[in-house]
Amino acid sequence: MISAEIIGSVLASLMFVWAIFKQYFPYDISHFFERYGHKLVSFFYPYIQITFHEYSGDGFDRGTAYVAIQRYLAANSSVTAKRLKADSVKDTETLVLSMDDHEEITDDYQGIKVWWASSMTMPKAQSISFYPREDEKRFYTLSFHKKYRDSITKSYLSHVLAEGKSIAVKNRQRKLYTNNKNETWSRYGGRTMWSHVVFEHPASFHTLALEAKKKKDIMNDLITFSKAKDYYAKVGKAWKRGYLLHGPPGTGKSTMIAAMANLLQYDVYDLELTSVKDNTELRKLLIDTSGKSIIVIEDIDCSLDLTGQRKKKEKDVETKDEKDAVKKAVENAGTDESKVTLSGLLNFIDGLWSACGGERVIVFTTNYLEKLDPALIRRGRMDKHIEMSYCSFEAFKVLANNYLDIESHELFTRIEELLGETEMTPADVAENLMPKSAEEDGESCLNCLISAMEDAKVAVAKAKEEEKLKAEEKEKVKAEEDIKQKIGEEKSVEESAASKDVKENGALVI
Repeated sequence: MISAEIIGSVLASLMFVWAIFKQYFPYDISHFFERYGHKLVSFFYPYIQITFHEYSGDGFDRGTAYVAIQRYLAANSSVTAKRLKADSVKDTETLVLSMDDHEEITDDYQGIKVWWASSMTMPKAQSISFYPREDEKRFYTLSFHKKYRDSITKSYLSHVLAEGKSIAVKNRQRKLYTNNKNETWSRYGGRTMWSHVVFEHPASFHTLALEAKKKKDIMNDLITFSKAKDYYAKVGKAWKRGYLLHGPPGTGKSTMIAAMANLLQYDVYDLELTSVKDNTELRKLLIDTSGKSIIVIEDIDCSLDLTGQRKKKEKDVETKDEKDAVKKAVENAGTDESKVTLSGLLNFIDGLWSACGGERVIVFTTNYLEKLDPALIRRGRMDKHIEMSYCSFEAFKVLANNYLDIESHELFTRIEELLGETEMTPADVAENLMPKSAEEDGESCLNCLISAMEDAKVAVAKAKEEEKLKAEEKEKVKAEEDIKQKIGEEKSVEESAASKDVKENGALVI
């Protein structure tokens, strides 16, 4: 690089001479020398330079290439820099260290040595501006030997940008979004369909009350999906995957979603369907989501009446009184009722627009699987169905370790028996395991759980007995009705026979 620096200083001198030359010679002559001068310099100078400005054009947003390079250099090369600067970047959990101005470092890519320099230019005259970028213009300069042009432009730069974006996603502050009623302006400028808070849910698969085999299967499926970009492109599918979580209330469906988000380091978009005006707005919401995200629709069976729409259409066709139908339409015209249809939701999940952004997980939750339209939950839309059931003994041991730091206890045998005889959700088990005062220890909490399960067992037995009595009473009533119906039928047959005899003989003999 020493020879390059010498050549650089010589070229700087030549440029100074050239500036003087341009002042005293006509434009045509100076242009002629300038054009062939560049060719001469490029012939002797073996290095190529590429400049990446922090801001470009008329916008006030930092260039994506500049930001990606900054992250890449901070993580991969800035360890060799002697002067660093720390920046607090929006939506980032940690400080970003990068090269200070007028610092230079080297990087090695597949045996190719390149030089990165961080530079800044100051304005020639003092001015007052609300935007610092207009006063101080920063840029990165990449220098490399010209024989590596193809490798650098076609491979290395793509590698730098991809790595930089990956680092930015990894270090970003994850968010929990919810959809707004109407489009709003964000505080950073631009319209948005979503508002957000910082996502800080502590759930993980380690603390999730679920069987170990089932947890491992779900984790492997999620990790495989997150690394399968090339595979999805190969088979011609959009890079997304659907999960259907179904089971009784309190079985941990929402906690499962938080654990999935923390495992993948994804943002979460909690979509409230009842707030969506129509299919067009639903599509806008999808477009406004980012990649590496989980789109959640909880209790989808309660969000909208998506299951009965086909039957309703058939009934509407058979309606005889058209005036009533018109009257009903007028009455509903002024309401805020959502007009999202099953067709619109299906297109949202796996239509053409669903491929926008890429790397998305779509999660539906429901307490009543049988209420959902089969088209909504078929494989290809909801690729993986996960049943969240009542608490098993294996799930209980996870909760006991989480809440009481107990891995084994003599009371576990009784608890295992009761769990096999009762149906208690993980939420109920966790509530009974949680100490309610400083005096309660682990054993007292386990006894509390045993007492609650025994009460539940008695309640279940009582409910079954009542149900049995109701069934017996129903059978008794049905038997009486059958006897009455049979007597009525026999009487009807006798009357019919008597009537026939009258017709044949002409008179009824008494």
